Amino acid sequence: MREFEIDWDREARTGSAEAILCDGKSVAQIEAILAAAGDRRLLLTRLDGEKHDALAAATRRRLDHDPLSRTATHGAPAPVRRPGPGIVCAGTSDLPVAREAARSLAFAGWAAPIVADVGVAGLWRLFARLDEIRGFSVVIVVAGMEGALFGVLAGLIAAPVIAVPTSIGYGVATGGRAALTGALASCAPGLVTVNIDNGFGAACAALRILETFPTAPHPIP
Repeated sequence: MREFEIDWDREARTGSAEAILCDGKSVAQIEAILAAAGDRRLLLTRLDGEKHDALAAATRRRLDHDPLSRTATHGAPAPVRRPGPGIVCAGTSDLPVAREAARSLAFAGWAAPIVADVGVAGLWRLFARLDEIRGFSVVIVVAGMEGALFGVLAGLIAAPVIAVPTSIGYGVATGGRAALTGALASCAPGLVTVNIDNGFGAACAALRILETFPTAPHPIP
């Protein structure tokens, strides 16, 4: 009996293709899934370097693996559409989650630049990039610690803001709970939130917005 059934029709139904979560899967199971895929495109998430290196050499050659985000793509790359979404990252430590979101959007054909290291500890860095950020039609904001960047940015731009709390932090911020609570408790209207470290989920939310409302907002002076 086969242990999996890939949902090839998910993108047609929902706008977001199925991704293979590699956490909890053995190397043999990942190999079997990729063999079943044939030449079809697949996105793999949470594929760490150790598990990737344990795959057969022939399998690895078919994958575009990014160790930082722990993502891999299988099959031909998607044609790149015009830019639309953007990702804002509070600190360098949040980049793995930001990269997961960017790679998930790229898999769907959307180029999503990352504006990195603009956290609230030095707000001048955010203000220096604000005109650029206001040009994005959807903004994914990735932050750990107390997650203050979510509400700050949502109060400054017109585009939809999707908050991704990360597990970066210590003390009361350990595990991302403080950042998640801060996002959920924000008084900035229109801010939406996904689960801790869920860059892929944020990308899927952005894709639905982009497919429904594809035009970028006008910059606010």
